[in-house]
Amino acid sequence: MKKTAALFLMAVMMFTLSACGSKPGTVGTGTETETESQGPQYTQSLDVLNEVFKVYKEDERFAIYGGNQENAVSDAPGKFDISKTEELENVLGLPQEQVSGIDDAASVVHMMNGNTFTGAAYHLKEGTDVNTFADAVKSALLAKQWVCGQPDTIIIIQVDGGYVITAYGEANNIETFKNHALSALSGAQVVTEAPVA
Repeated sequence: MKKTAALFLMAVMMFTLSACGSKPGTVGTGTETETESQGPQYTQSLDVLNEVFKVYKEDERFAIYGGNQENAVSDAPGKFDISKTEELENVLGLPQEQVSGIDDAASVVHMMNGNTFTGAAYHLKEGTDVNTFADAVKSALLAKQWVCGQPDTIIIIQVDGGYVITAYGEANNIETFKNHALSALSGAQVVTEAPVA
C-alpha cells in the first residue's frame, strides 16, 4: 500500500511538472556499464546519468526520481520514453523539433522541485550536430516560463562523442553535478553554461 501511494504521489508530482519545497533523501545508482576503450563506453543514456550519480557523496545527495511519468523510478535516474515529446519538452526542456535528433534518453529530477535540479542525458543520432542541438535546448530553457521560482543556471555537456547532458537548477547543485560529470564521464566537456536571467 505504501509503495502504491508513493508511486501515485510521484506520478502526480511529475504530472504537475514541479512542486515547491525541498526534502533531503538518497540517490540510488542502478546499473553501470564498462566497455573497452575501443568504441563507445556507454550503451545507453541511463548509463551516463548513473555514472555521474554513483560518485555523489552522502551530503550532496537529494531526493530524486527518474524517467517519464509512465515508467518513473524513485531514488535513481530513469529511462525516458522519447515518444513522449510533450513531456520531454515540459519536464526536461527539450524542444519537440529536436526529438528527431535523438534515439534514447534518461532523466533525473529533484523530487520536490524540478527547478532545484533537472537533468537529462540524450544519445544523439548519427548526423545530429551537437552545437545546434545544444543551442536549441539552451534557447528553449532560457525562454521557458518557470513555476515555483526559476533555476539559477543551465549547463550542457557533451560526453563520449554521442551523448549530450542537459541540466538546470540551483547554482550549487549544477556546479556539483558538473564537477562529477566531468570527472566521472569519459570525454566529457562543457558545451555551454549560462545563468537563467
